[in-house]
Amino acid sequence: MDQRIIETAKQVLQMESTAVLQLQQYVNDDFVRCLDVILHCKGRVIVTGIGKSAIIAQKIVATFNSTGTPAVYMHAADAIHGDLGIIQPDDVVIAISKSGNTPEISVLIPFLKQSNTTLIALVGNTQSFLASEADYVLNCTVDKEACPNNLAPTCSSTAQLAMGDAIASCLIELRGFSSNDFAKFHPGGILGKRLYLKVADLYKYNDVPLVQPDAAMPQVILEISGKCLGVTAVTVDKKVVGAITDGDLRRMLEKNPDYAHLTAKDVMTVNPKTINVNSLALDALNLMKQKNITNLFVVNDADEYLGVIHIHDLIREGIF
Repeated sequence: MDQRIIETAKQVLQMESTAVLQLQQYVNDDFVRCLDVILHCKGRVIVTGIGKSAIIAQKIVATFNSTGTPAVYMHAADAIHGDLGIIQPDDVVIAISKSGNTPEISVLIPFLKQSNTTLIALVGNTQSFLASEADYVLNCTVDKEACPNNLAPTCSSTAQLAMGDAIASCLIELRGFSSNDFAKFHPGGILGKRLYLKVADLYKYNDVPLVQPDAAMPQVILEISGKCLGVTAVTVDKKVVGAITDGDLRRMLEKNPDYAHLTAKDVMTVNPKTINVNSLALDALNLMKQKNITNLFVVNDADEYLGVIHIHDLIREGIF
């Protein structure tokens, strides 16, 4: 029983992957023309469908909106009961359908033609009513559904989704949509934080531990303990010349139980890692991982010491 389930799952994944790969043959001049129409659309891209195609339409709209292409979802059934008012003359409509002959789509198309909007069909049947009436056609034909009964939309809906992703990705490239642009549309998520949150946004909430090179060890211990960061900078003329961590203190005590004669410069690690205050917090995280450390000294453009960013700051923001 278990083996049969495993084989069925593998077969579904194989059939869906094959269906997506076969779409490559349909990426041609018609695809390029559709991209050009969407790219130069002065309004919005209205994406519509019925049933499972409607769900795919919602995902495509979400991807468009998050990558710089203004888009609106319109359910095909709702459209013929009042939602047609969403559509404006400068809009482009993408109608998604496997058969291209569903009653709702068939009723909707004449009204779309009357509004003089550009109609793109993302369809699995190029001989359908939708395909014949559309200004442009994106072929999403699949040989068979992965459903054992060849009924439930599986390969067809996956193909629609993949074609939508292909459109969105090409638009990203054509628009020159950068990671910074992406961050502007995702300020509340972890992805956005990784792209816009800076070291300057985090280090300022921490105390600023520092001692001079000739500081006695009791002073160093108090500075590390009191600032609760597990480290202190050793500075000269506002420049970081060394670092002392709580680990350094433990090793010092193992070697020198009588440490009264020692000073900061006797224990510090020279040339510790620093990061510019204007760097991304993600860069700080990557440097910590690379060097296997838990904190970095923050400096300005003049290389002057400003404070400390700790791994806990990054964990707290959810970007670890």
